[in-house]
Amino acid sequence: MSDGGGGPREERGFLAVDSGGSGLRVVVGVPGREPSAPQESREPVRTGARGIDPGHLLEQLLPMARALADSYGLERMTTAVVGAAGLAGLGDALRAELPGALARELGVRTVALAADAVTAYAGALGPRPGAVVAAGTGLIATGTDLTRWWRADGWGHLLGDCGSGAWIGRAGLEAALRAFDGRDGGSAALRAGAEERFGPLSGLPGQLYPRPDRPAVLASFAPRVADCAAAGDPVAAAILRAAARHMAESAAAVCPTAGEPLVALTGGLFKLGDPLLVPLAEELARLLPQARQVPAEGDPLHGAVRVASDLVTGRLTLPGDEKLLSVVHIKLVHTKGY
Repeated sequence: MSDGGGGPREERGFLAVDSGGSGLRVVVGVPGREPSAPQESREPVRTGARGIDPGHLLEQLLPMARALADSYGLERMTTAVVGAAGLAGLGDALRAELPGALARELGVRTVALAADAVTAYAGALGPRPGAVVAAGTGLIATGTDLTRWWRADGWGHLLGDCGSGAWIGRAGLEAALRAFDGRDGGSAALRAGAEERFGPLSGLPGQLYPRPDRPAVLASFAPRVADCAAAGDPVAAAILRAAARHMAESAAAVCPTAGEPLVALTGGLFKLGDPLLVPLAEELARLLPQARQVPAEGDPLHGAVRVASDLVTGRLTLPGDEKLLSVVHIKLVHTKGY
């Protein structure tokens, strides 16, 4: 068997998937060799009464996986790792149906299903003890001592995600409405920013409450809060200090206490820069004096690649967990192949 250049075709390949709020990102690869460039779908996988929809995920994933395998020179992918947002609470149908479907359609023999918090951890720190705060529209902290996992927050914008983009944006809009009403705690700068972004504030509830993407709309105001804080607005600066405190509290809740654990930050929210990062560094130093903050090495897709490569080579040391990281080994009876 050979690839297009006459060399041997690889057979110990893997499929790595990151399924998040903006769609799917998919790569294939072989341990020790640079993975393929990712293919992307801009359509998030649907959720419904059964949780994450396995059929909708497969509908998007299979054509990309087959095309990538062909262009990369893979005859067979033995291992698949799927990192999925919402897996812990919404993943029952995915856990029940996806391994068998990937075996039938692609010939995969080992399937790992991981919460996106776990692939974020693997991408940021790899197999090292510590804690990772993943923050974008939402927020979750994940930690491990390599024997078990801990998680904190990630409860969504109505019940938690404290310090997240949606949380910062909502707090900023509350301060804008306080200024609009003439109540204490308002910010004229945030009011001006909110009116520029949303129009007359009397119409803001009608713009927000009916929308299914309300968390993303709230989070879209977080950069304006950071801009106002950087310009010296004390209300905006206090919001970001409070967000930093919430993040550090979540990190402290999941961080191992023994040794010198590592702490990393990953996610788009940290692009807000110093107005958030400076108070966050102070809060982490206060609450986790034993930990060392390090830059994240990669993102959740990079983490899925790491887990897949370690599974193929038998070197996976991250702990299993029924809800957060489960590995299924499949006995093949019949496959369609590709």
